[in-house]
Amino acid sequence: MSVKKRYLKSKPVGKVTFKLSREATRSAKVVHIVGEFNGWDPEATPMTRLKNGDYSVTLDLETGREYHYRFLIDGQAWENDWEAERYAPSPYGGVENSVVEV
Repeated sequence: MSVKKRYLKSKPVGKVTFKLSREATRSAKVVHIVGEFNGWDPEATPMTRLKNGDYSVTLDLETGREYHYRFLIDGQAWENDWEAERYAPSPYGGVENSVVEV
């Protein structure tokens, strides 16, 4: 599973860990997660490369919402989460966003 969630008892926040496999990154130099949680800013949220070549990042997201997101590889190639909870149409024709519900 590429998304793991952990909920805090003290506040309405979920710690959500996103992971993108090395097969999807195709030897990328840098990967960012881009979505509603960071205003679709392509440079706001870099992911960390793990020893096995996967990329990962953990975000604190408000619960009771769903968030659309995608991955940006080397600032050029957009990739969906291959194991997203579901997909939703984006405003750009023929493109879908990955969706996580927190």
